[in-house]
Amino acid sequence: MIDLYTWTTPNGRKVSIALEELGIPYTAHTVDISKDEQFKPEFLAISPNNRIPAIVDRDNGFGLMESGAILMYLADKVGRLFPTDHHQRYRVIEWLMWQMGGVGPMLGQVHHFVKYNSGKAPYAEARYLKEAHRLYGVLDRHLKDREFVAGDYSIADIAIWPWISRFEWQTIDLDRYPDVKRWYTAIAVRPAVQKGYKIPKDVGDVPMPPA
Repeated sequence: MIDLYTWTTPNGRKVSIALEELGIPYTAHTVDISKDEQFKPEFLAISPNNRIPAIVDRDNGFGLMESGAILMYLADKVGRLFPTDHHQRYRVIEWLMWQMGGVGPMLGQVHHFVKYNSGKAPYAEARYLKEAHRLYGVLDRHLKDREFVAGDYSIADIAIWPWISRFEWQTIDLDRYPDVKRWYTAIAVRPAVQKGYKIPKDVGDVPMPPA
């Protein structure tokens, strides 16, 4: 049993989707970041960086923060979605790090400046939108001849997908990136993704691009 401390963000959804895909029993604990609940002392004891998601593995009392590390831990715990072959494993890690270092931080800035503070910082809007399109282009080219980003469906796909699910927040037309659209749509209809997306609460259906 895993205790998952989470909120309705892309980083939070990575872990709930992974737990559903891996079939690991878990209890979701809501940490409402809109109410600064991530700064409560009891959460700080689990997540020293005051960020969701975080987990505690009841099997051994092991706690962990940072979504990428959590994905690797959970996949290794079950032995799925993370290859054991040396080169294949590092290919998954490569794209997981691409998400952690690029997609998450850059698209997060698009959300901040374009969705929530539109018109306040035109330079920042232009800068981060340009980088968003560059990252979508990287992913689109990479997926041209691939079903998933790193061989079989893996924690790399699970890490990237929730950030792409906010394409509307990012003012991205997925028709400009047809292979991203194909990949996104195929993952979006997976039952585990549909269920994990609505943890810790249902805020609406998974966004789907026009057919």
